[in-house]
Amino acid sequence: MDHIDHILIVDDDREIRDLVSSYLKKNGLRVTVAADGRQMRHFLDADRVDLVVLDVMMPGDDGLVLCRELRAGRHKATPILMLTARTDETDRIVGLEMGADDYLAKPFAARELLARIKAVLRRTRMLPPNLQVTELGQLLTFGEWQLDTVARHLLDREGTVVALSGAEYRLLRVFLDHPQRVLSRDQLLNLTQGREAELFERSIDLLVSRLRQRLRDDAREPAYIKTVRSEGYVLAMPVEITTARQ
Repeated sequence: MDHIDHILIVDDDREIRDLVSSYLKKNGLRVTVAADGRQMRHFLDADRVDLVVLDVMMPGDDGLVLCRELRAGRHKATPILMLTARTDETDRIVGLEMGADDYLAKPFAARELLARIKAVLRRTRMLPPNLQVTELGQLLTFGEWQLDTVARHLLDREGTVVALSGAEYRLLRVFLDHPQRVLSRDQLLNLTQGREAELFERSIDLLVSRLRQRLRDDAREPAYIKTVRSEGYVLAMPVEITTARQ
């Protein structure tokens, strides 16, 4: 039997929940709705979904808080598409920095939401099965560095903390999840930002450059993140899991 994608809609607006749910169901998707974070958590504890559509402006825990919660827990690999009435570019960047895969401003056409959902799912699944983000331990050691995946910070040989931005952390985590394997720019875009590649054509190159600086890696002869001409980048170091995830 073919898999039917399961979409969770989290929005405090009942009319939007009903309209979106009806439209997505008519287009062959399985849909569950939640009015707030409490209902979202209750459902995710009992079932799995393929994508979460998450409204930003909600009473109690807003969408940004819930997005950060999802990305920090066992649902960190579940795609998230955020809805918002806000038009400020800063709000969109904050959402993406917290791990959202796409962002759609209200009001929106249901047809566009469906297209965005399909695009996010397609990007997520374009990777080979052995290139999916894995559940790793709390402390990842590579070369002279360690990444604490609970505190989300980088430690050098002396134990000094090196601060990472959200985007830098996600990129480093992708490399550590797939060490010594060449990753194309498209794959890195999909795993770290989840946006259409043409919109961020140079962002991965800039982000790799920033990450090399954090690792004190020589850009001309890098020891950690090496450039593979015409293919992408590779983390050249093996990775050791020194503390198991609880």
